Amino acid sequence: MITFNEVKNNPKIKAYISKADESLLALGYTEHSIAHVGLVAERAEYILRTLGYDEHQIELAKIAGYLHDIGNIVNRKEHSQSGAVMAFRILDNMDMDAEDIATVVTAIGNHDEGEGEAVNPVSAAIILADKTDVRRSRVRNSDITSFDIHDRVNYSVIKSSVNINDEKTTISLELEIDTKISPVMNYFEIFLKRMVMCQKAAQKLGLEFKLIINNQIII
Repeated sequence: MITFNEVKNNPKIKAYISKADESLLALGYTEHSIAHVGLVAERAEYILRTLGYDEHQIELAKIAGYLHDIGNIVNRKEHSQSGAVMAFRILDNMDMDAEDIATVVTAIGNHDEGEGEAVNPVSAAIILADKTDVRRSRVRNSDITSFDIHDRVNYSVIKSSVNINDEKTTISLELEIDTKISPVMNYFEIFLKRMVMCQKAAQKLGLEFKLIINNQIII
């Protein structure tokens, strides 16, 4: 089996992720670099490991998480589909098993809120890991006065964590937000589709999704 470490240390993959992030920076998007994809891989591992999935599934989820945004090098629009095609070629050239490639490609192709669905546990974990990455350090605009709504919402997040309860019935995105920077309503204005997608992904894993902002259960 091709391992996560092999994928993570592949110089071509690093270059594609870096260049994809450069394109998004030029377009004014928040950070989608190694930091983001690394966090998504780590969070996907946490979700599946906590729920008792085997090491093979966990490894595939980490690989899918690391590669999920690679399609941004082509275009932001439909980047999940172009990323899936790119990942197929990369992993096939690395001689990954066909069934494993299929799992990874499916997760990548279904991670975007426009068209994606949680069709298996790996794709559900990627959706939850990706859509819950909201944090101040993703904002790259240094001029607060020129923040757009995405900058304001991300910058307002002082603390962010994803937690599965001891009973393994609930997964929660817990945020501490500075409402002087961005009111809670702004969060829903731009992330409502993502939260609905998280709800469906959680259900695929037998969980209930909760959003907790400033110690208040929102959904």
